[in-house]
Amino acid sequence: MKKYIMTILCVLTAMVAQAQSKVKVQSVHLKDGKVINFERATVDSSRVVFTPEGDSLGVKVYVGGRESQDFLYSQLDFVVFYGADIPSGNNANRNTAEDLKKNKEGWRLEFPRFYQGSNVTFEVTHSTSEYGITYSLEWDGTKRANRWTCYEFSAATPDNEVGRNDNFTGDPAIPTQYQTTRSDFSGYSRGHLCASSDRQSSKEQNRQTFYYSNMQPQYQSHNGGQWNRLETKVQAWGNDRSFCDTLYVVKAATIDNESQILSYQASNHQVPVPKYFYMCLLAVKNGKYKAIGFWTEHVNQAEKYDYAHYAKSIKEIEQLTGIDFFCNLPDDIEQEVESSYNLSDWK
Repeated sequence: MKKYIMTILCVLTAMVAQAQSKVKVQSVHLKDGKVINFERATVDSSRVVFTPEGDSLGVKVYVGGRESQDFLYSQLDFVVFYGADIPSGNNANRNTAEDLKKNKEGWRLEFPRFYQGSNVTFEVTHSTSEYGITYSLEWDGTKRANRWTCYEFSAATPDNEVGRNDNFTGDPAIPTQYQTTRSDFSGYSRGHLCASSDRQSSKEQNRQTFYYSNMQPQYQSHNGGQWNRLETKVQAWGNDRSFCDTLYVVKAATIDNESQILSYQASNHQVPVPKYFYMCLLAVKNGKYKAIGFWTEHVNQAEKYDYAHYAKSIKEIEQLTGIDFFCNLPDDIEQEVESSYNLSDWK
C-alpha cells in the first residue's frame, strides 16, 4: 500500500506540486486514529500536492537521509505544522488554564487575552487539514460582533493564488441566535478582518474567511482605501521570509466603548458599527521580536495617507481599547516590544 501511495504522489508531484521548502510537518493525524509524529530537527521540508484547481491530493514529508513519507488526502484527518517557538520566561498576564477551556489554541503568540466580562463570547479557531489554523477570533454573542481576529503568516501558509470564494455565510462554530446576517451589514461593506487575500493556500482555507464572524460593517471607501493599503503592507511583510520567520497579526475594530462606536445597525437586534479599525503586528526573525500597531478612523472617504500616518505602539492601542495584545509573550519581551516602535524596521 505504501509503495502504491508513493507512486501516485510521485507522479502527481511531477505534474502539479508546489514546493514549500521551509514548511515542516509536526504530526500527521489519520482518519483511522493513527498519529505519526516528526521531530522538528529531522524534517528537511514538506510538500502539499495539489490538483490544478488548487485542491489537496496529499502530503509528502521529507525526513533527512531517508525516503519521503507520503499520505493521501483521503487518509488524512488533519496535519499539524511547526510554527515559531514560544520563548520561555515569566508571564503574569497570559491566557490562563481557565481561558484555554474556551479555546485550547489560546496559548499561541497571536492571541490577545480573552474577554473577562459577563457577555456571552465564543473563542473560535478555524483550520484545514492541509495547513492547520486559518485564523482565530473572539465573537461577542451579546453584541453580535467580532472583538478581534488573529492569525499568522509563515512558511506553513503559502500563497497558492486559489482566488476568492465570495460565498458569505454564517459561522458553523457559533450558535445561530448569536450571529449576524446579511441584513446587519445594510449600507456597509462586509469588511474582512482576516482578508481573503491573506488565506490563499487552498479553497477551503479561503472559504473560511467569508464567515460573517470574520466581518465588520465597513464603509467601502475605507475598506477599499486605507484599510486595503494596510492589508497589502501586512501581506508583503508576512510573506517575506527575509523580513520575518513568522508575523503574528491581530485585526479588529472598536465595539466595547460607547464613544468608539459610530452607530448601530437595527434589525432584530443592535449591531455596533465601529468608529475605529486597527491592526497589531508582532514579527519574529531569528528569535528577535518587533511590534507595531495601526489605528484608522472609520470614515466614509478614501484617505491617501502613507501607512506611517496610522502607526502607533501596541501599548497605545491597548490603552485605547482595553485589550491586552500578545499576552502570551514573556513579560520582559512583551514590555519591550509593545512600548514603542521604529518605522525604519517596517519598510
